[in-house]
Amino acid sequence: MLTMLMSSLGQMIFVTALPTIVGELGGVEHMSWVIAMFMLTMTIAMPLNGKLGDALGRTWLYLGSIGLFVAGSIFGGLADSMGLLILARGIQGLGAGGMMVNSQAIIAEIIPARQRGKYMGAMGVVFGVSSVLGPVLGGWFTEGPGWRWALWINVPFGLAAIAVSAAVLRLRGRSDGPVNFDVLGAVFMVLATGGIIAATTWKDIVLICAAVVFTTLFVAVEMRAAQPLVPMNLFANRNMALTTVAGVILGFSMTGVIGYVPTYLQMVHGLTPTQAGLVLVSMVAGMLLVGVSVGFVISRTGRYKAYPIAGMGMITLSLVALSRLEASSRLAFLAACLFCFGVGIGLVMQVLMLIVQNSFPVSVVGTATAANNFFRQLGSALGASLVGSLFIHNLGEKLAGASISTLTPGAVAGLPPELKAAVATGYNDALTPVFALMAPLTLGALVLLAWVREDPLKETIS
Repeated sequence: MLTMLMSSLGQMIFVTALPTIVGELGGVEHMSWVIAMFMLTMTIAMPLNGKLGDALGRTWLYLGSIGLFVAGSIFGGLADSMGLLILARGIQGLGAGGMMVNSQAIIAEIIPARQRGKYMGAMGVVFGVSSVLGPVLGGWFTEGPGWRWALWINVPFGLAAIAVSAAVLRLRGRSDGPVNFDVLGAVFMVLATGGIIAATTWKDIVLICAAVVFTTLFVAVEMRAAQPLVPMNLFANRNMALTTVAGVILGFSMTGVIGYVPTYLQMVHGLTPTQAGLVLVSMVAGMLLVGVSVGFVISRTGRYKAYPIAGMGMITLSLVALSRLEASSRLAFLAACLFCFGVGIGLVMQVLMLIVQNSFPVSVVGTATAANNFFRQLGSALGASLVGSLFIHNLGEKLAGASISTLTPGAVAGLPPELKAAVATGYNDALTPVFALMAPLTLGALVLLAWVREDPLKETIS
């Protein structure tokens, strides 16, 4: 649970600090990469850890991932430029991906699917709450000891997690069969994933073509590999295919909202970083309301199909409501939208993972878990890069003639009232259309989830 907390906190802890970081390190045009680079490397690390964990055992892989996360935190705390900070976030993401997928797979190794719902529900709450708690802590650090402490704080907790895990984890070791790691698949996965994120960020025709080519080569290599990194035959399972697409859309919408609402609150409503993070607590309340309780209900009844469908419906309605925001909208209305969004996430996130893990034997559950997480995190990385680039593009049009690189919350607070109102309206009108574009995607995910087959939950680990 601690490593799940650390990895999910790391995704969003900087969203309230971004305006301050830009003011100190510069590089507003690369601002979204502070989040996107973490998401990108986290996405890449997941299938690598899933495959290696199934073949070699998870204990040392898990411990190494925690160590990598701690190393990235130290490096980031010392960064004196935007480029070095982005590089450090990439190192952090590699560790976070291993921590997340291995912690989920460890539960799958030791807990039967029928009893797993309450554990996955608890992990879902930890993930969701920490994703929203991240902006609160990031705001507090930014206003208090400084944004670098959002990185330094990971060091003692990471070292404690390594010590405890090394002492208590007793998992199965290396598998009996030969291990032929899919090196070529790993290379093309990195190139394809990086190409997709770069293409959606800069929208260059060369990058788009490269992304298409590398993605095609990755799929072709995986279909022919003896032990593929992401086995394409997993997607012959209907539930795996449907929940994977839904997971991509869920990750995209979550990052699009959580990643940019805090900046919106600071620039439009004049809130401090901490206050902006605290508004997101309403989303935490929504997650808590349903996250754990749904897990216990599933464990007791064995029924699960209706929850992600209802959750996607709630997310869609929330996005439509967010797209109707105006600069003069009351904070209570925004908080209510975020609460409903959180309820939707609580109904969807870990139930999708439970469906995947229930569809495969324990011998490949790590690979299946990692593959599903890979695509959800790819959606998150796309959300960070695509929403960020659309937002910056719209903002440039709405505030034509203004130097948006100098528009920090402090600078806006010192503007005359009429200019301050113009900036607030520009920020509002730049972000709300992006929410409107997300709603049809989540509605499509709802339709897909209606076709999920509700298989009986397994009573044993085998």
